Amino acid sequence: MKLSGRRRSNNVEDRRGISGKTAGIGGGIIGVVILAVVTFLSGGDLGDVVSNVVSQGGLGQGAQSEYVADAEDERLEDLALKVLAGTEDVWTQVFREQGWGEYEAPTLVLFHGAVQSGCGNATSQTGPFYCSADQRVYIDLDFFKDMEQSIGGGGDFAYAYVIAHEVGHHVQYLLGTLDEAHQQMSQLSEKESNKISVRLELQADFYAGVWANRDNRMFNSIEPGDVENAVNVASKIGDDYLQRKAYGREIPDAFNHGRSEQRARWLSKGIRTGDPMQGDTFSPAYNAL
Repeated sequence: MKLSGRRRSNNVEDRRGISGKTAGIGGGIIGVVILAVVTFLSGGDLGDVVSNVVSQGGLGQGAQSEYVADAEDERLEDLALKVLAGTEDVWTQVFREQGWGEYEAPTLVLFHGAVQSGCGNATSQTGPFYCSADQRVYIDLDFFKDMEQSIGGGGDFAYAYVIAHEVGHHVQYLLGTLDEAHQQMSQLSEKESNKISVRLELQADFYAGVWANRDNRMFNSIEPGDVENAVNVASKIGDDYLQRKAYGREIPDAFNHGRSEQRARWLSKGIRTGDPMQGDTFSPAYNAL
């Protein structure tokens, strides 16, 4: 991904030198990928993650270590702030085009080890997440360092996809989609609530693709292999893939983020079209997503 010469967003809070309270969401990143990282990578809220981890017996002792920056931290920070700036440029343009009003950008919070968010405490093992309560995207950059090992995918454009997906949840929040979906979910059984969650996640994947398309139009940012890397990551965070990896079988009623094929397809559709109006994941029948 070409980012040379791009501006860096100023909508950032660097809390990496601040000790956060640990939430007790424990376990190694491989195990927590199944229980928590996927939820956050796909924009689920902290309460869902805590519930999932507790229900699976994964509650443990969170760890907090002193932060010391290295060269890769600085490179990833630069990437994150430039990608965030790109989402600001793209969604400002899209909101004006669609008559959705002025786009209000989220703040990116960089943390290390643990952090206090408007949605509660979180540790680095939970991965990147969006909190609508404070309209912030939270990222421990160590997550990007571990992506290749933990989920079998990486690369700068794949990292950008993760950020753009979380910003996609912010777009849903601004449009009222996120709150409406969460209200419906609170009134349904877990099985039916999960289906709405899948719709939210697939739409956020689509919005990440819309960003990629528009960003490339503006800045010629996509290089050979970038799209393939991002789609590969999307396919590695599908519920079916992760459940088979963790349990050796699929549990469809527990899907709350979408199958690998769905995630890759909706991301690809956004990249291909760049049209935010083609991302309706709520009208189609569930089995047609």
